[in-house]
Amino acid sequence: MRNIFLYFLLVSLTWTTAKAQVLEPVKWSTSVEKISDTEYDLISKATIDRGWHLYSQEVPEDGPIPTTFIYDTGKDAELIGNTTEEEGRTVNDPVFNMRIKYFDDSAEFRQRINVLNKELSIVKGEVEFMVCDDMRCLPPAYIDLDFDLTKAEGFTGTDTIASDENSIFNFQEPVKIDTDKEEVIITEKEEKEAENSGLWTIFILGMGAGLIALFTPCVFPLIPMTVSFFTKQSQTKAEGVKNAIIYGICIIVIYVILGTGVVAIFGASAINEFSTSVTFNLLFFFILVIFAVSFLGAFEIMLPQSWANKIDSKAGKGGYTGIFFMALALAIVSFSCTGPFVGNIIVLSATKGGLAPMIGMLGFSIALALPFGLFAAFPGWLNSLPKSGGWLNTVKVVLGFLELAFAFKFLSQADLVLQLHFLEREVFIAIWIAIFGALAFYLFGKIRLPHDSPLTHISVGRLSLGLLVLSFTIYMIPGLWGAPLNLISAFPPPLDYSESPYGVGNSKTGGGFSSGEVQVLPDGGHLLAPHQILAFNDYEKGMAYARKVGKPVMLDFTGWACVNCRKMEQNVWPNDQVLNILKNEVVLISLYVDDKRKLEDDEIVESQLRPGKQLKYIGQKWSEFQTIRYKTNTQPFYVLIDHDEENLNDPVGYTPNAQEYIEWMREGVGAYKE
Repeated sequence: MRNIFLYFLLVSLTWTTAKAQVLEPVKWSTSVEKISDTEYDLISKATIDRGWHLYSQEVPEDGPIPTTFIYDTGKDAELIGNTTEEEGRTVNDPVFNMRIKYFDDSAEFRQRINVLNKELSIVKGEVEFMVCDDMRCLPPAYIDLDFDLTKAEGFTGTDTIASDENSIFNFQEPVKIDTDKEEVIITEKEEKEAENSGLWTIFILGMGAGLIALFTPCVFPLIPMTVSFFTKQSQTKAEGVKNAIIYGICIIVIYVILGTGVVAIFGASAINEFSTSVTFNLLFFFILVIFAVSFLGAFEIMLPQSWANKIDSKAGKGGYTGIFFMALALAIVSFSCTGPFVGNIIVLSATKGGLAPMIGMLGFSIALALPFGLFAAFPGWLNSLPKSGGWLNTVKVVLGFLELAFAFKFLSQADLVLQLHFLEREVFIAIWIAIFGALAFYLFGKIRLPHDSPLTHISVGRLSLGLLVLSFTIYMIPGLWGAPLNLISAFPPPLDYSESPYGVGNSKTGGGFSSGEVQVLPDGGHLLAPHQILAFNDYEKGMAYARKVGKPVMLDFTGWACVNCRKMEQNVWPNDQVLNILKNEVVLISLYVDDKRKLEDDEIVESQLRPGKQLKYIGQKWSEFQTIRYKTNTQPFYVLIDHDEENLNDPVGYTPNAQEYIEWMREGVGAYKE
């Protein structure tokens, strides 16, 4: 699938002392609609300048900043549901590697409330949002919203929130730069093709899961039993084949209905939003662990026996009704084996939204139903099937180990979002080494679980699989010492989310210190992977260390969602000369303007740009610091300063030419030494 909608969050700044120009790409207005005596719709409308776009509320994690509304209703009113939004435009963004929805020209958001206090006249709110155009992005902005309930009836205009000199957008406009990368807006046809491609992927994954589920103890033995039943109970071979095919179709219908029910109950967009939340990741971690323990033989997960008894009684009625209930009985009886597969498919497809859960269940059920029709049409093939035995439980146990390993991916995702540092890279890799090491011992017959049959010898297939798992386990071990582990790079946390960038047992810092300095990280310092540059995220601690070691400071105004920042770090910073300066000649202080962690209570201060409002988040603090001191709000933005916090040369923004960046760094460092 060719890349669709290619854009880069390119930010370039030329330092100037000229007066800052007002930059206000989005203007907000509010209105109120009365729905009933106590219910109102609070309407927030964004008018967006041509060429700019505003992000949706539903942006996947690790993407740009979503639009977020906060309503201060207190005890006077209660919110009904979530804030709704218009359809907008959805694009495939290869930079963030995800589908992203945004709005052009205008966007309307609605929040329904139920008023509990009839004296309530004004509802206050706040919107946080991020806007970009083809060449630049602005950091998250915060605008106050006032909703006047007294103007609800017959109100046709809007209460425009006027901008003033304290507006969050009163910054110097960044200078555009030339780029050979152009944004390609997705057309309706291309968007449809992209959507279809994603659905085909879900369908194929569903079929793969269904084929694996066939070789579990709950399903495999039922194939010859069921096919024999249809062929023996039917008067002709054609009738037996027809009944078996109808049986398979009923299986498909049952599972597709399940996928349809998930979409109907939760809603396509709600599923997608739920699937990217911390709550989801934690919930699915526990679900996978439960399924894994069940597969390993600790207990059986079964639906109520009364359900199976009722279905069995109806399955004997004969005709198409009886066949349908036989299929339903299969779904219920085999749930202890198929349940984890069904859950995995629904959750995976939920990240795609729309009809994906139904398509995933369609693929799964087709794979599950196909053998019944084929073996009924060609009963001689039944003789080629391997006999049921202990190998079926082995398949189930292996799946249990895999479920357990994948469960920690979801726990790791939640830990990353919350920045708890509970499941850092070394811990994650150590857990996987333990799981796959235990699986290798199991395949070699050194570990026996409750439902295993006595193992007198190891088959060639089992030995081969054991050697493969053992090799994979050994491959992961160097990851504890900082190896990138490219084969599984999508699963463990990133290299910079670790206890030690150089791995367990290595006290070497590896960079950021001049020769002769003590190889111990200073207070507030950390090694920035993968280049192992000593960096600070706290301005005061970084300045204190710079004064101690007698080096100039490089301020790096950056953001988690800043693509150009990552491009500088990946393409320019690895240059030998740049890396040498960053490690040995300056102290790096990286300030993230979109850091959503809350400030400590004693650090919360009133905003100078928005009087009456407090700076509650770390990112707000650094964003305002950059805006006030340097009269700009674009990232990346690099400033070289001395110990008196005076500029050593003119700051620069996005500088993809490494030689230009080196010359700028040399100029600043040289000025410090003079």
